[in-house]
Amino acid sequence: MSVKPVLLVIAHGSRDPRHASTVHALVRRVRSLRPDVRVETGFLDFNIPSVQGVLESLAAEGVRDVVALPLLLTRAFHAKADIPAVLRDAPRRLRIRQAEVLGPSPLLLSALERRLYEAGLTPADKSSTGVVLASAGSTDPEAIAVIAEIAREWRHTGWCAVRPAFASASLPRTEDAVRELRDLGCERVAVAPYVLAPGFLPDRIARGAAEADVLADVLGPAPEVARVLLERYDAARVPVLAAVGA
Repeated sequence: MSVKPVLLVIAHGSRDPRHASTVHALVRRVRSLRPDVRVETGFLDFNIPSVQGVLESLAAEGVRDVVALPLLLTRAFHAKADIPAVLRDAPRRLRIRQAEVLGPSPLLLSALERRLYEAGLTPADKSSTGVVLASAGSTDPEAIAVIAEIAREWRHTGWCAVRPAFASASLPRTEDAVRELRDLGCERVAVAPYVLAPGFLPDRIARGAAEADVLADVLGPAPEVARVLLERYDAARVPVLAAVGA
């Protein structure tokens, strides 16, 4: 029987302790869904263990195959540059394949709606509620375009309106999108943070939601998010992994 590759979840890291706590909670849910897969966590910055440290430990144990999964919602700088650079410096005995980022995915839209309903909305509220899809923001045009497209798709599921917003780098800000939805005549306005864990930018989103009626929680360890991780893992581990740089 072949041994499944180790799933290495690569998180950004943060000085905010809620970030690492949320990442670990998500990883625990992934392990519970797939107990036959070894799941490890590494951070790019601020937290330990580092990605490099985890890779070196795995190599020292004799592990051969690793799927490195960026805990990111869009393909921006970290997925395109930072993470590949770290993986190129991994011990040569490891065969590593970088999985795709989590978004976009219908499961993530389901997770966003889960958080909105947990915050007090009901499915009956959809047609009269405008939603701000609030992301961290990016200087990468591809990432911004993806957020805008997700907002357009989500609008077609029955919401009064959906507008994208960004906590940094791009416009509009959350508070501006909230006001726009008010001006459109939506009966209520909800803010759905399209972020995985608490931290500086999610806090900025929360402040921007001061005039909204509903503020949902971050996606965090929602079961749908855990399922997306495993979908990306399964897609990356087939066919047989190729060595990084080979």
